[in-house]
Amino acid sequence: MVAGKEKGLLMVYTGEGKGKTTAALGQALRAAGHGYRVLVINFMKGRDYGELKAAHYLPQFEVLKAGRDVFVDRDNPDEEDLRLAAEGMARAKEALSSGQYDLVILDELNVAVHYNLVPLEDLLELINNKRPGVNVIITGRHAHEKIIEMADMVSEVKEVKHHFTAGIGARKGIEY
Repeated sequence: MVAGKEKGLLMVYTGEGKGKTTAALGQALRAAGHGYRVLVINFMKGRDYGELKAAHYLPQFEVLKAGRDVFVDRDNPDEEDLRLAAEGMARAKEALSSGQYDLVILDELNVAVHYNLVPLEDLLELINNKRPGVNVIITGRHAHEKIIEMADMVSEVKEVKHHFTAGIGARKGIEY
């Protein structure tokens, strides 16, 4: 493990603006450049995003999907969404305790907690039981105050202007 002797950091990217996952992936690219072993688990995302495709070109960089390419009904989540979130959490637990990774990104996990796909208590337990040297990034809107309190770093991304409001749709290489 590259970062094994240091305290692993808990970093959070949250807020209403665009760029939370992008910021986390920038951190992952930096870590990979220093030989860190990186795992990204995409909660609530099932599409083959660009990061999934790019991971094939980077050594020791892995991206897993733990969601479907559909919007989740917060009040009545589909059983498949609950199952995929549980699988993602099981994989995260394994990754954070195995010593196999230096950086684990739990992409959109804040939203999965907010949508009740993952119990907050499970996320708190996951963080509290991780190996000491593993760095963790959690992304997504609606970061719970308990996660913010535990974090070593929190960045809130604020939307000032977004091309969606001008009617410009999602583009390959920009949003996915």
